[in-house]
Amino acid sequence: MDYTHLGRTGLRVSRLCLGTMNFGPQTSEEDSHAIMDAAWERGLNFFDTADVYGRRKGEGRTEQIVGRWLAKGGGRRDRTVIATKVYGSMGDAPNETFLSALHIRRACEASLRRLQMDHVDLYQMHHVDRNTPWDEIWQAMELLVQQGKVLYVGSSNFAGWHIAQAQEAARARHFYGLASEQSRYNLLERTVELEVIPACRSYGLGLIPWSPLGQGLLAGILRKQREGRSATSRTRERLSRHREQVQRYESLCDELGQRPADVGLAWLLHQPAVTAPIIGPRTMEQFEGSLRALDVALDDKALARLDDIFPGPGPAPEAYAW
Repeated sequence: MDYTHLGRTGLRVSRLCLGTMNFGPQTSEEDSHAIMDAAWERGLNFFDTADVYGRRKGEGRTEQIVGRWLAKGGGRRDRTVIATKVYGSMGDAPNETFLSALHIRRACEASLRRLQMDHVDLYQMHHVDRNTPWDEIWQAMELLVQQGKVLYVGSSNFAGWHIAQAQEAARARHFYGLASEQSRYNLLERTVELEVIPACRSYGLGLIPWSPLGQGLLAGILRKQREGRSATSRTRERLSRHREQVQRYESLCDELGQRPADVGLAWLLHQPAVTAPIIGPRTMEQFEGSLRALDVALDDKALARLDDIFPGPGPAPEAYAW
């Protein structure tokens, strides 16, 4: 397993991050623990979860599953970097959502109980809160860091200017600020290249892409359809808009002798600022398949052909101005 630093930090994490969103809703606890064991044994030391995962509002079901796996001991906690998130609704009361100091503090304490840990390695804001001032947010995060309950703070789904806002507010407080940003990023969805990635590189944030395979469109969907496997109506609708690109993509993957899913993940690993794409397996087979991407080397010619099929927007402002 290869490791890299999370942005400008000294923290070293695996080049793939194990996403746990399916643990509970689609994957049984027993199978979830087996996947985490396999990930750990193969050197993946970076696991991502969130308080709202599990589909049962307020329960934090996925965090509980991860917590019971960590509680098995054997070095699981000490050798694993655990990332979780705050923002989403954990109840119907007025202060059980968003990023008020009250919710941040209560949500962190609740996540620690569910995860059976004394601190979170990476505590991520799941979305920007436009109605809470940065001084309040950073005051709450600073307190958690001072208390030893959080080591690093990250963001998710932030725009480039949100990252700049957050970092300049942190700088004014002499606080470290954000260590990472988690964004939707894949060959089909490259808008983060306009300003989010430049902001991450400028401020030293590690980028953690989610949905690296475009909700399955980059995982060999046409081949699966020919084999008689079905897709959701939403996936079929998205495919209808991108069919020509996906056909060219799968043909290129055939030329390269690689699976489409492996090429899609490998492409992300070649992009600047990317720390670790999030893989979200439902099954052990899917997890083991994801590891093959680590062995796929894309040369300049292959990368250029991928850019031709899926052209990115380019960095701002040159992408839309002279």
